[in-house]
Amino acid sequence: MLQVKTKQQIIEAIREHNRTAAREFLINFEERALKNYLERLTTLKGHRGPASIWVRPNDCHALSA
Repeated sequence: MLQVKTKQQIIEAIREHNRTAAREFLINFEERALKNYLERLTTLKGHRGPASIWVRPNDCHALSA
């Protein structure tokens, strides 16, 4: 995965995977939550099946409206 430096870069990377995610919505989340969401999106884009797992870190809550 590309090394992302700033919160804005993380948001832009998220929007590449999920074009329906508005910048105005994403800007309200902490950087760590955005990084976790981006990791989840990139995992989903990869191979899927029994060997494909992702576990939400304990320190990160789900993104919800």
